[in-house]
Amino acid sequence: MAMSPFAGDDDDGLMNEINMTPLVDVMLVLLIVFMVTIPVIRHAVKIDLPHASSQKEDTKPAQVTVSIDADGNVLWDKDKVDDAALAAKIAQAAQASPQPELHLDADRKVPYEKVAQVMSAAQSGGLTKIGFVTQPKAK
Repeated sequence: MAMSPFAGDDDDGLMNEINMTPLVDVMLVLLIVFMVTIPVIRHAVKIDLPHASSQKEDTKPAQVTVSIDADGNVLWDKDKVDDAALAAKIAQAAQASPQPELHLDADRKVPYEKVAQVMSAAQSGGLTKIGFVTQPKAK
């Protein structure tokens, strides 16, 4: 007689496979429920929506070029202006509809402070679209 606690256990009664029948039954019930409820969901409310045209709007805003040369002179579309005239021109451009784009072209030798002053004047004057024009470095 064996005194081992596991001596009389037989693994013949255990199932090592998953029973798929209940899973298939649940899936069929869900399929039937969805087949019944989908036609009910498809009822739509008719709404009269406004019609929009698909034509592309070709209104491009004007471009204003503000250049700063190596000596620190500010040019508004190739016309030399001082700080007061620059502020007046910026204020006048900000009132236009659509608002023009300001292209800022500064020489490499200009101190950043001068560029920052022009940007600050543009912002305080009401211009919101400011772009920087750069030249590629010569090789």
